[in-house]
Amino acid sequence: MELNVLMVDDHPAIIEGYKVILSFNKLGLDIKTTTAFDCETAFKAITAESKALFDVVFIDITLPGFPEKRINSGEDLVILIRKHLPNAKIIILTSHTEKFILQRLLEECNPEGLLLKNDMHAEEFLIAFTAIINGEYYHSETVRKHKFIFLDRRKPLNSYNQQIIVLLSQGIKNKTIQERLHLSRSAIDKRKIAIKTYLGIDKGNDEDIVNQARKLGLI
Repeated sequence: MELNVLMVDDHPAIIEGYKVILSFNKLGLDIKTTTAFDCETAFKAITAESKALFDVVFIDITLPGFPEKRINSGEDLVILIRKHLPNAKIIILTSHTEKFILQRLLEECNPEGLLLKNDMHAEEFLIAFTAIINGEYYHSETVRKHKFIFLDRRKPLNSYNQQIIVLLSQGIKNKTIQERLHLSRSAIDKRKIAIKTYLGIDKGNDEDIVNQARKLGLI
């Protein structure tokens, strides 16, 4: 049986690793793989009139964007996949371990699989793949352990504000944050005010944002 797979990751070596592992699948599947290393290439593969009808899509979240189409991440691509490839099973693989990002991915993307790259080894990768092909959902160990407890009295942080917190925690400077999120300096400043309000910070700097987010278990 032939299975058409789309793999989206900005690290070619990682994709090659996935392909090698899947060649040992125990379902007897002949896997035909299409690869994409950024949002633009993935967009074209997903939306082309003569597109392949992919059965499974492996997708990273952090990818080089496609500003022309306002596609800045794997999450934006998931929306397109659900629209253009409604029968495809989506497996998100990410290096993000932040609770609120994993929570958002589960709620907004509802993938058939959510796997943390740091959790994955070849055997579990194949176990996850087999389970998903057989109609099950699969979450890797770290995802299963999270309880996803949030501040119930507050409206959840939106995607951009969550990304700002993560980038700040990584020591990323404002100019780079602007470039990565395609937002102006004033837009970033306004979002930081909203973040401080959410976190209960009256006054403070970027370090205070990161410290409070850590204290609340958000990162």
